[in-house]
Formats: sequence, C-alpha cells, structure tokens
Amino acid sequence: MKSTTSDRVKIPPGFWEGLRQLGITSHDVVRSAGLPLTVITDPIVTSAQYFAIWHAYSDLMGDTAKGIIELATVFETAQYPPTVLAPYHARDFRDALQRMSRYKQMCPPEGLRIIEEDEYCLIELEWRHTEQSGPPVLVGITLACLLELGRRGTGQPLTAQLVEFSNDMGDVEALEAYFGCPIRTGAACNRLTLHRRDLDIPFASYNEELLEILTPVLDRTLDEQQRSCSITERVKWIMKRNLTGGRADVQAVARELGVSDRTLQRRLMEANTNFKHLLVQARHESALEYLKDPSLDIKEVAFLIGYEDQNSFYRAFRNWEGETPSSWRVKQEDWRHALVTESS
Repeated sequence: MKSTTSDRVKIPPGFWEGLRQLGITSHDVVRSAGLPLTVITDPIVTSAQYFAIWHAYSDLMGDTAKGIIELATVFETAQYPPTVLAPYHARDFRDALQRMSRYKQMCPPEGLRIIEEDEYCLIELEWRHTEQSGPPVLVGITLACLLELGRRGTGQPLTAQLVEFSNDMGDVEALEAYFGCPIRTGAACNRLTLHRRDLDIPFASYNEELLEILTPVLDRTLDEQQRSCSITERVKWIMKRNLTGGRADVQAVARELGVSDRTLQRRLMEANTNFKHLLVQARHESALEYLKDPSLDIKEVAFLIGYEDQNSFYRAFRNWEGETPSSWRVKQEDWRHALVTESS
C-alpha cells in the first residue's frame, strides 16, 4: 500500500541494543548492508536502506527463522519505544493490536490490516512508501512481535492458529515451535491468524494512567508527522544521507525531491534560507553527533561529513564551536563523567 507521506523510516530505538545482546555489533550490520555509519547515529533512513539493514542482520544470523525468534524474544519490554509501550499497557489484546496498527504508521514501512472474522483474527502485513516487499526476516519479526506482545501483556503462553509467509523462512520447525501452530510458506500474503477469543484477555500490564499520558502525545505526533514536513527538513535530511559520498549538491538533492534546481532554490528562498546555509547546518549537526562516538577518530568524522581535507574540517569546526573537534570531544566526555559521578 502506498502512502502520500515521504519515504522516511525510523529505526526502532532498541534495535541496536537488541543486536548487541545477540553478539552482533551495529558497525558489522551497517558495513554488511553497504551503508554509511550515519544510519547508526541518525536513525532516519529510506525504505531501501532499512531493508538492507534487515537483510544484513539475517545474513549475519545465518538462518531467517533463528533471526526472527532470537530478536523477538531478546527484546526487553524496558526497551519498547512509546509506539509499542502504549499497546503493551493497553486494556486487552484487542486494544493493543488496534493501537499497534495505528502507531505503526509512525515507524517502519510496514502497515497492519486487522480483520475479525468468525472465531479468528487475521492480521495482514502491508507495505507503505514502497512497492518492494520487505525482507523475510523483517516480515517474521513483525508478526512474531505481535504474538510476543500478546504473551507479555496477558502473561499467558498464547499461540497462533496459522502463520502464512510469501517467502522461504528457513527453519520452519523452529517457527512452528515458537508460534505454536502450522507455518505455511509460499502463500499469497504474509498473515498472522490468531484465535479471536484471545483478543478479549485483559492485559496484566494495563496502565490507565500511563495511557492517559502517552495516547494524546502519540496521536498528536502522528498527526503532525502525516502532514508534509517542511522543505528545509527534507533538504537537510537528504544532505545528511549524502554527505559521505560527496553527493550533497543542489542537483542531487533536487533530483531526489523530484523538482528542478531552480524550483528548489526558490522554495528555500521562500523559507528564508538557502542551500549553502542548510549544507553548513547539516555538516555541523552531523559532526556533533559523530564526535559523541569515541570509536570514531577525527579524520573519520571529517570524511563522514564530506571533508576530504582534515584541516578544512578543523577550520569549519572552529567557526561553529569556537574550538577544535578534539577539545570539544574532551569537554563532552568530562561533562558526561561529571553527570555519572553526581548520580552515583
């Protein structure tokens, strides 16, 4: 299913931590996916990049089914983002699924279509922003997490009635043991069929007070996100994605936005800014994010934000912050250390 919103996918906040618990580093996944390290610090990616990350994770795990089961079960409820935390604290399984379907629009490119029919509840996976079907491991994770949500919320070992996948999923027997039902591959769609009676089971994790706080915030955020983001936000986002490859020029950005160079420059002028100013902002913001990562040396940070000459980066950074990248990094580390000391 296509959407009129832009192709911007947010990597779940706890994704990298979940991989770490499985012994997989974020750098290994990103490199295997053939993507710049920017996707670790700046979690907004395109659908194609998002799919590449999941393909890389599946390759590193060695088996699709293993990748699905291990990540679905290792992901702790404490790591749930607000879009999943609200469903987890819903009144019952039905309420949780309805919230998941709504708030899914704020996160990855997959959407959920829920149909209650006779004694079953059918949940079909749809794709937004792209005609391409997602990687099998992402399909499996999405459906597994829905059942996992029901199990954790109700505190009961719920099972599915049937799970259908359009692709090969690796160790089918392992998936049948996890879902507690037959697994069908080569199906026409990706679908999880639940027992409808399970939807009425109250959630032990129900928290009315928390929902009263989360719901209006999430609803407002969703409404704002569904509106077209500003031209400056979109331009800076594209710039940051292309800084490393040196493709953050006006022609490349205009081409990705589907407008002419002149139209882009006119729209930026109407927004009281210009391309050069936004490029400086994109480099400045990206530099600060990268410098927070102690595993990246200064030369690598310079390269990641599009400077072939390290001295040029030093001069630019002095203009931005009034000091060298090295001294800024030391001050940040001292500040973080002081906070830790105060809180201990």
